[in-house]
Amino acid sequence: MENIQYANCPIRNVIAKFGDKWSLLVLYCLHTSEGGVLRFGELHRQMQDCSQKMLTQTLKELEKNHLIHRKVYPEVPPKVEYSLTDSGKSLMPQIEGLMKWAIENFGLFVHQETT
Repeated sequence: MENIQYANCPIRNVIAKFGDKWSLLVLYCLHTSEGGVLRFGELHRQMQDCSQKMLTQTLKELEKNHLIHRKVYPEVPPKVEYSLTDSGKSLMPQIEGLMKWAIENFGLFVHQETT
């Protein structure tokens, strides 16, 4: 018999939605991008250690969970852009808080590119 409280645990549900290795990074890349919109290639260049297949799966999952929006332009070849939904945007202060906590408690270095 499954414990209903265990199955309905908010932490379990959060981890199931975007607790994998790449989702938070995708969300953060979109959040910090100029204009809040990135194409697949732009995302992949920022996440070079993520395979194209894994990035594709992550984007599909985030779209399914209503955290990102995928906009397809009727062009040949197709142009596809990704951006945060309102729900995804509302998550960003929590992610930034988690990053701040990690920096303060673990001394993690946050690399920011200079242009």
